[in-house]
Amino acid sequence: MQKIKTLLVDDEPSALEGLAIRLESFDEIQITDQVGSVQAAIQSINTNPPELIFLDIEMPKQNGFDLVAQLQGDQMPAIVFVTAYHQHAVKAFEVRAIDYLLKPVKLDRLAETIIRIKQQTAKQKSEIISVFKQIDDKSNTAAKMSAQADQQKLMIEDGANPIHMVPFADIEWIDAAGDYMCVHSNEKTHIMRARLKSLIDQLPDYFMRIHKSTIVNLNLIKQLTPLRNCEYMLELQNGKQLKVSRTYGKSLKNRLAQI
Repeated sequence: MQKIKTLLVDDEPSALEGLAIRLESFDEIQITDQVGSVQAAIQSINTNPPELIFLDIEMPKQNGFDLVAQLQGDQMPAIVFVTAYHQHAVKAFEVRAIDYLLKPVKLDRLAETIIRIKQQTAKQKSEIISVFKQIDDKSNTAAKMSAQADQQKLMIEDGANPIHMVPFADIEWIDAAGDYMCVHSNEKTHIMRARLKSLIDQLPDYFMRIHKSTIVNLNLIKQLTPLRNCEYMLELQNGKQLKVSRTYGKSLKNRLAQI
């Protein structure tokens, strides 16, 4: 069974301990860290990103909603608020929390939350099975497109450096770094001065934006792994993993169906 990496955030040590003890009843949950503040939670998330956070709301200096506001959309884990107050419920679900638990958390109520989390995961896996089938069914077409693209190349020119002509079919992914683009091809990275929006207009239609700063070659996708909040982890044939943000997840599935 694949466990769900889980972070607990609460400024009350007794509350953290009590919740951790109750979560031990669920084999699906793997507690990766327990922290007592928003600042400590951010450090933990950056070090070991969780898939699920049980999050207290009322904490000193910064509250639970402050933490959610600081998380980027492409790394947003599932959120379950745990609090002693009723009045935050509406706002909790406005930020797309999975559930809202009142302290002290009862075991049977916690079980309902775990079921809800598993159902969301199952739905995402069902969606990705369909994507895998689309990739397999269209593999021959993708090979033909790659062959045609062998004669098409991207000219990479950067100041006094030599000009490189990189075949589009060899470009695996491209990511933005300010006014520069990093073009990754055959284990090499070429740097060119360009804006992502202008560069994508030069590429064949089998390239797609999967994040605000990332473009990927659809023909080189090996597999997708569902994450929380309609996001995916994309793996290329070379083993490179790239995050597909929620903004582009649905469009990616539609494009793969058309290849």
